[in-house]
Amino acid sequence: MNVRMAIAVLAAAAMTSLAFAEEAKSPQAAQPDPAKGREKATQVCGACHGLDGNSLIPQNPSLAGQGADYIYKQLMNFKGLPKKDEARNNAVMGAMVATLTEQDMRDVAAYFSMQTPAGRAAMNKASLELGQSIWRGGVAERGIPACAGCHSPNGAGIPATFPRLAGQSPDYTDAQLKAWRSGERANDPNKMMRMGAANLNDREIAALADYIAGLH
Repeated sequence: MNVRMAIAVLAAAAMTSLAFAEEAKSPQAAQPDPAKGREKATQVCGACHGLDGNSLIPQNPSLAGQGADYIYKQLMNFKGLPKKDEARNNAVMGAMVATLTEQDMRDVAAYFSMQTPAGRAAMNKASLELGQSIWRGGVAERGIPACAGCHSPNGAGIPATFPRLAGQSPDYTDAQLKAWRSGERANDPNKMMRMGAANLNDREIAALADYIAGLH
């Protein structure tokens, strides 16, 4: 990644971090209660995401070990909050979060963040080099930044701004990158993910998704 691109990514990341923190804070909220979060997760979330946050359904994301603030923000966005232009439009998740209060969402987020990710392994050896190259260095000539710059070299993310990706289902990651690329998903402050995914082709997305699954 060249110096100009690196500076642009860092500047956008700083702005994103500030925007995210502003959205996530709520002085009226009580401290999250993971025990209550477990109860609610068992009732509402477990069938799709696993009782411990390790999803057995490839199309659904694993939440175990994900940053609590990030989970909370996504749940808020599925409710169309706090900003309508950051809403995530998903009929199933919209129905699920309709029953949750903001405190419920904080509790659930805290519970899943404390669970241990099961981890996965990359399956496609033929694409590992391509996935690794984009993850670590991006594609400078096409304006694609290194994913590791925001999500960390091992995919652990940078709480509370950038999510953990390590070990995520390739099916889910592939679908989300394509959603960012098309603009179908648009709840990224400063359009960082939309810009990052805009110039990725299907082969590169598949390679990245598989490589990310094997990170730990």
